[in-house]
Amino acid sequence: MLKVYAYKGCGTCRKAAKWLAENGIAHEEIPIRETPPTKKELRAMLASYSGDLKRIFNTSGGDYRELGIKDQLPGLTPAQVIDLLASNGNLIKRPFVFDPATETGLVGFSETEWKNAFA
Repeated sequence: MLKVYAYKGCGTCRKAAKWLAENGIAHEEIPIRETPPTKKELRAMLASYSGDLKRIFNTSGGDYRELGIKDQLPGLTPAQVIDLLASNGNLIKRPFVFDPATETGLVGFSETEWKNAFA
């Protein structure tokens, strides 16, 4: 079953949940702030995006800006990025959808991408 890490106040997350329901796709919704994805899931997602560290960050979020992640990112190792994301769900782009069966997933919501991946 898909794991959907989401934030209830996020319009994109609500849109994604609606799309999943309309398409009859079973999923478990997990509050991303309280329960961020595991380090294993984050590593797998990073691999899905060919190691593009910025792709899995919520770059429009307040924590990203307040912590100055944009300036720090070039000097961080992938392991440091994983540790940072695993400790602060606000930093992760959402929704963060992970399929434990294939150890792959998507971040953000694009109906076209989601149709290709899940429908």
